Amino acid sequence: MSKPAATYPDEKQEPIPGYADPLDSNGESSPSFTALIAEDHKHEIKLRTMSWQKAAWLLAGDQVCLAIMAQTWSLSVLGWVPGIITMVLAGAFFWITSITMHKYIMENPKIKDICDFGFYVFGKSRIAYEFSGFMLLANNILLIGFHVLTGAKVLNTLSDHSLCTVIFSVIATLMGIVMSIPRTLKNVSFMSIFSATCMGIAILLFLIFAGIEKAPLYGYNGDYPTDGLVRTYAFPLPGTTWVNCVNAVLNITFLWVPQILFPTFIAEMERPEDFPKSLAVLVAISVFLFIVPPAIGFRYLGQYSTAPAFGSLGVVAYKKASFAFVIVPTIVIGVIYANVSAKFIYFRIMGKSRHAHSNTFIGWGAWIAVMAVIWAIAFIFSEVVPSMGDFLSLLSAAFDSFFGFIYFAVAYWQLYKGKLFAGMGRSFMTVIHIIIMFSGLFLLGPGLYAAVEAIIADYSGATRPAFSCANLSI
Repeated sequence: MSKPAATYPDEKQEPIPGYADPLDSNGESSPSFTALIAEDHKHEIKLRTMSWQKAAWLLAGDQVCLAIMAQTWSLSVLGWVPGIITMVLAGAFFWITSITMHKYIMENPKIKDICDFGFYVFGKSRIAYEFSGFMLLANNILLIGFHVLTGAKVLNTLSDHSLCTVIFSVIATLMGIVMSIPRTLKNVSFMSIFSATCMGIAILLFLIFAGIEKAPLYGYNGDYPTDGLVRTYAFPLPGTTWVNCVNAVLNITFLWVPQILFPTFIAEMERPEDFPKSLAVLVAISVFLFIVPPAIGFRYLGQYSTAPAFGSLGVVAYKKASFAFVIVPTIVIGVIYANVSAKFIYFRIMGKSRHAHSNTFIGWGAWIAVMAVIWAIAFIFSEVVPSMGDFLSLLSAAFDSFFGFIYFAVAYWQLYKGKLFAGMGRSFMTVIHIIIMFSGLFLLGPGLYAAVEAIIADYSGATRPAFSCANLSI
């Protein structure tokens, strides 16, 4: 990665924001959002232009994703009681930590991404900034790689493996690069409308087909009825391992932890104070989609649930008809993560040069080059990592523990230190954030151990070779 155009000041100063803000370069008092937005609007390419409605669509486009269809499997591992409790708690923690994040950003307007957030909450530490930057790129590029692999699976399924899987992965990668060219999240939000709609259709079709077919086709313990008639249960079945249970929890947690993107979304809003409105829309959508469809899926698939649940459908036509719509959110969500990742790199390269915010050949050339490199690396990961599902559990434990829990517990302490127990309401929220901190530490400790154990177990058996043409149809 290229070095930033402007070097980091010492600990008494603050880093110059990557959006080329010249208002606070001498370490004086932080500018307001009004000043930052006014400065941004002087540029040819304006970033801080997104309304709360467009931000809501962007959030929905990111969250209404294929991972919803993996929650049925989580319920099949945990059972109704632990599964639903985990989903509800994950949703509550998501709302609380997101509001804490927003409050902290409103106190520190210069924050433009999760790396700046880490810089501020950990005492304006350059180490925290660089560590956050590494995690941002590692998390996002691996996620983009997962979406490249998913795109190849969709195309394999729809075409009955008419081409080598590597070719399908290349097609998904090229689609992603082309769709990632827009530089503002305001433009990307338009794609999110279609992404969320297509994923909603896919989920609806799955529920209809799961309800009308006589029995599922396949589960991880064998084809129906190898494992007996379809059944549901309140608690994990006998023989369920601790590792499987923790990985099911990680699978739920992964779905509920998108905050790594939120500071960038807020930084591109014209009225950042309106972010809670966008968040409220997302929570309303998420509470329904993250619990109801998986519960219905578990009711009809029971112990035969797979991840994604489309793979358990017994009629091939049903499987193709519902899974086909997944191609749109697969690429668009990859575009969202690529946009956030590219901005982190791009503004470190461009710094305060005129190319950063202007329609110049160099500016657009650098943007497209950065985007192409991100998608190319993601493509390589999609081909050389035998089990992307296991690595998503690893990501959830290693990164979501910070970006979904620990960072925001620390931010809460920074916001209210000295008055953490000032009144019953504040005391209650302090206790909640202590629980959030310990939840993050649990994911980072036992959760990470369970994820690694799952990877070791999978690698002990047959694994998919790198750059394989093998059929990946569900």
